[in-house]
Amino acid sequence: MKVELDAVGKGRREHALPVTSAVFESGRVTLVAAETEQRPTVLGLIASGRMRPDTGRVAIDGRSAAARLRRRVALVDAPEVSEPEPNVTLAGVAAEELMFAGRRSDPIAVRRWLDEHALGEAASVPVSNVDPADRVRALCELAVLRKGIEGLVLVSPDRHGGPPAAWWAIAEDFAARGLAVLVIAGQASQSALVERAAVVERAGESKRRDETPGIAGRPRLRRFTAPSKGGRV
Repeated sequence: MKVELDAVGKGRREHALPVTSAVFESGRVTLVAAETEQRPTVLGLIASGRMRPDTGRVAIDGRSAAARLRRRVALVDAPEVSEPEPNVTLAGVAAEELMFAGRRSDPIAVRRWLDEHALGEAASVPVSNVDPADRVRALCELAVLRKGIEGLVLVSPDRHGGPPAAWWAIAEDFAARGLAVLVIAGQASQSALVERAAVVERAGESKRRDETPGIAGRPRLRRFTAPSKGGRV
């Protein structure tokens, strides 16, 4: 699956979404920077087929098909749209998502699911207090239980704190499972991840030079997609 956002924009107010282009596809993670409180959610809604842009076009596998996009892409943890209520326990969030996925959602089934994903110790913790990486992982795992889901749009994972590398690694894990993953985060997180990727590549390059004298490898920095300018849904 391949989703293309071609020069999409929304509104004219201060917090409106400026013209943005991005591509996310099966087996790959794409990171897009979006600032202000509203823009990440607006971009997430557009990228998952839940809001029509004022400008530009969104296509899935080369076609404009919003209903198909909604069925195949889950919008995860978007503020004021698909984020869980802060005072609901992780077990409560899991129970609701398991129910909507057509799975058993009784306390025993919920506990078993949490234990299987190494989240049992956080069962009774309000989701707003769950470790940021565990929150992201839990919400993504629950999202992919829904029938037909092939892609994830994860909105503002950086707002929960913790190192960007933690939620980025989780996004990479889902991409490795064949999903198309779009992460929308702030510019600071994007810069931190780009810097980290460069450090890792330099370390790897240095090691390869040490192991193979006389052969200079070529750095392969991860590509991040950025704007061209500037739970359950």
